[in-house]
Amino acid sequence: MRRVSIFGATGSIGQNTIDLIARAPDEYDVVALTGGQNIAQLAADAIRLQADVAVTADAARLDDLRAALAGSGIEAAAGAGAMEEAAGRPADWVMSAIVGAAGLKPGLSALEQGATLALANKESLVTAGALLMGTAKQHGATVLPVDSEHSAVFQALVGEDINAVERIIITASGGAFRDWPMEQLARATVAEASSHPNWDMGQRITIDSASMFNKAMELIETNEFFGVAPDKIETLVHPESLVHALVGFNDGALMAHVGAPDMRHAIGYALHWPQRRELPVERLDLARIGQLTFRAPDPERYPALRLARAAMEQGGMSGAIFNAAKETALDAFIEGRIGFLDMAHVVEDVLTQLSSDSGLIRAAFTLDNVTQTDHLARAKAQETMMAVATRS
Repeated sequence: MRRVSIFGATGSIGQNTIDLIARAPDEYDVVALTGGQNIAQLAADAIRLQADVAVTADAARLDDLRAALAGSGIEAAAGAGAMEEAAGRPADWVMSAIVGAAGLKPGLSALEQGATLALANKESLVTAGALLMGTAKQHGATVLPVDSEHSAVFQALVGEDINAVERIIITASGGAFRDWPMEQLARATVAEASSHPNWDMGQRITIDSASMFNKAMELIETNEFFGVAPDKIETLVHPESLVHALVGFNDGALMAHVGAPDMRHAIGYALHWPQRRELPVERLDLARIGQLTFRAPDPERYPALRLARAAMEQGGMSGAIFNAAKETALDAFIEGRIGFLDMAHVVEDVLTQLSSDSGLIRAAFTLDNVTQTDHLARAKAQETMMAVATRS
């Protein structure tokens, strides 16, 4: 039996992972499940999968988790230390689906055990790609992409020479506001931004899709994971969300990954890799679909893409700055403290302020340095948002 752990078990990626594992319970020994505030779901899944331990990131909810697990024999734990301890428990395969920079440390702990890390936490690569991939190499571990776009690229590259790649094209649905008049975007509400036309995802990633910050993060991810130069990475708006990525080679060929918008494609590929196994996903009827459409992203509508390219060009700690400012601005938008368009202004301002500090940007990729950069960028973002609120 394969020992598996799922970090971020109560989110959409975690729930889809549990769905696949629960279909073949005799194949998996579940070591750890972790979650946040949804204690009932975390406990129910831990009991269903007979996990060794269930961990909530919220230290104040330990008693609630213990009560929900009473009589099951499953260990309950809570807090950041417990999350790290769970990540250090030996496992063969670990799903990293914690949202945000908080997913970096557990992911590193799993890699230090030599596990295969199924990476859905894009922030880990954006903030500390060199550290993450270096840790995997040092400990003989494997990192597999779970973002649908990067899984698609990974699959298109099987058996291919990365040096023959001319370009990588990642697609974007365009999010909830892809067809909105520009003048309406400033008035967009949290509820409107939280409704995705194609994918069933959590609130934060759905809002990031509407602003295209999600795709901006994926540009940086592509650069970090595949080592392809920024000028070889492209984005296309593809409203149908059926072509997840394309890889262009030096002979002019394009290899595309096509499939229904169901995260179990990418999760299942990572779970069963290097094999392919049957998955409970829709089989596309291309004749019924009829056509696929693509268009270039509007730079005025999606400034996040320009900011991601600036971060890639500068390199170093710019990704950590970009992500920290983005997460802070997103929190503020959800809380109603800034408007939808203000998020990009905040990120740009923080990048501009901190990019002049060459000592910060060129600091060695250690966990401490990444963490310090993250904290500094969040503080700068808060200062910027106070100025935005004053002007409003």
